[in-house]
Amino acid sequence: MPRSPQRPQTEVHVDVEGRTLRLTNLEKVLYPSTGTTKGEVLDYYARIAPVLLPHLAGRPVTRIRWPHGVGDKSFFEKNAPAGTPSWVRTAEVPTTGSRGASRHGDTLVFPIIDQLATLMWAVNLAALELHVHQWTVDGDGEPVGADRLVIDLDPGEGAGLHECCGVALLVREALAARDLDAHPVTSGSKGLHLYARLDAPLPPEETSALAKEIAEELQTGHGDLVTATMTKARRRGKVFLDWSQNAGSKTTVAPYSLRGTPRPQVATPVTWEEVAEGADDPLGLDQFTMAQALERVDEYGDLFA
Repeated sequence: MPRSPQRPQTEVHVDVEGRTLRLTNLEKVLYPSTGTTKGEVLDYYARIAPVLLPHLAGRPVTRIRWPHGVGDKSFFEKNAPAGTPSWVRTAEVPTTGSRGASRHGDTLVFPIIDQLATLMWAVNLAALELHVHQWTVDGDGEPVGADRLVIDLDPGEGAGLHECCGVALLVREALAARDLDAHPVTSGSKGLHLYARLDAPLPPEETSALAKEIAEELQTGHGDLVTATMTKARRRGKVFLDWSQNAGSKTTVAPYSLRGTPRPQVATPVTWEEVAEGADDPLGLDQFTMAQALERVDEYGDLFA
């Protein structure tokens, strides 16, 4: 795909909480359909940082980078890249994300984005999407288990956010029956993510098993609406409850992260009243833009806090 013409590029040196950062190509268009530039993306992340950073702290971050914008190629990056500043906190963890060595003893060195300077450094590398595990690391970088469970509601062909909202109400009931309080977040793409905090950290295998149990239970009781099967052919007109994102090696886009969608959409915490409205009305809930996400934080604070 041909790249859209870019305006003259600039760079600036800025002080971010005592760290000097070189921010480059600020006029580069990263979202061609809206003309949104890298500078505007950096501004969004700087402004959303007070509510975003608490949800990244202690979690290894996988970045998806679009060096030439969302109309071009992207790539996943787990390890901290060459040239990572020495002040960026990192954690060397097994590839499984579980305590102890993986089967082959392989490890990854993830950045931990726990301060504004680190966030700006990552975004300056065109990391539009920030994905995190459900498990955390301690002060020494050792995995301590999952502190939350997540179920990704992914609509199949013929279904959308409206159907996801209806199914989310069912998932909420299933979680409540297990004394778990669900918190909804739009995915910023097509569906919804439901999170439930845990009283104590659990191994990812246990949270995966619990999420799978819930997904299969709802598939049995509401097979016309729900599937727990990853096969795409079986998702048509239904909502896939992706329980697998609780596995030690899997990640989910962080609340308040941008997505690499045609327009700059954000994974945004919502209320259950909004989810219920989305279930009642096909136009009752939509994905949110950067500006809308910032406006919501100004109005409601951090709904995911």
